[in-house]
Amino acid sequence: MIERCGAPTRSSNRNAHNDHVTAVVPVQGAILDSVLDATCPISRDGLDRHAYGRFDAAQMKTAWGRRYQRRFALVEGGDLLASAARYDLAGRFEGRAVRICGIGSVFTDPLRRGLGHARVLLETLLDEAAGKGAEVALLFSQAGLENDAPRGFEAIPSTEVTLDVASSRHGAPMTMVRGGEERDLAAIVAMGRVRAGPFRFHLDRDIDLIQYAITKKRLLAGLGSSDARQLHFFIAEEGITAAAYVVLSVAGGTWTLEECGDRDVSGARVGALLQALIAREPSERRPTIRAWLPPRFLPPQVTIVSATSSTEIMMVRMLTAAPMLPPLSGDDVLYWHSDVF
Repeated sequence: MIERCGAPTRSSNRNAHNDHVTAVVPVQGAILDSVLDATCPISRDGLDRHAYGRFDAAQMKTAWGRRYQRRFALVEGGDLLASAARYDLAGRFEGRAVRICGIGSVFTDPLRRGLGHARVLLETLLDEAAGKGAEVALLFSQAGLENDAPRGFEAIPSTEVTLDVASSRHGAPMTMVRGGEERDLAAIVAMGRVRAGPFRFHLDRDIDLIQYAITKKRLLAGLGSSDARQLHFFIAEEGITAAAYVVLSVAGGTWTLEECGDRDVSGARVGALLQALIAREPSERRPTIRAWLPPRFLPPQVTIVSATSSTEIMMVRMLTAAPMLPPLSGDDVLYWHSDVF
């Protein structure tokens, strides 16, 4: 039996061939180095090992990361069997506040796969989260790997769209555009909560979580190879107040709309922001713009060129006895690409 995690713990289950015990422990020190050594080569962040370590450490220095993000490992003696990150999230389900246990960066030693180590670790983390009041568990899987998720998780379909923005390239629209700043975050929180209100399930994104999400994307851009990736955070303002915003990751000729928001229900200011950004480089080839857009949200300047199932699959599970009825559909959920862990 694996002990609940917290401070380093030991179980009464000893290996038959030695005196080592199996334990779930917080990842720190030498164990952290082992986890980062193991997960860096399979990470899709495109960072070398040194940058990957800096990326991990910097996340933990943010206000949100310090309080709500931790790594844990299943170890036997000095051997790393599996590891995962746990995120303590706030959200809303059916109009009421819920605590959410997010699980990410799940790793199993390749030489020990098929022995159930990752499932043991995840069930231990979920049991502890449920004991502390979490009602919903959330994790992401790559397409084709949904069946590897622990029991009880249901896949929520999500769609990635490719967008075309109406723009003559003969000038930017009459929109006051500037770089986003920390002072804009309160307005972003407010417009996000209005947008999220009709959905059955969504995160409750406060200032610290939004700052954390944007900081992660900035770190990836700053720590990667030169010019491999950029992060753009722009505001359309009225007076001195943010009225709309976009966060874009740029890699070569592809823009990924990580998140956006608009006080106008039509999203017209978001469309104008995209037009203005395209008009900045009139001689360049038009970018390919990809996004997860909330259901029923499409700025009037934007059309959907194509839509495909996302390669990142959201998996949800109730941690209470009450079932999630009816099951969540893609139209029931608002979740931004920048919040994927």
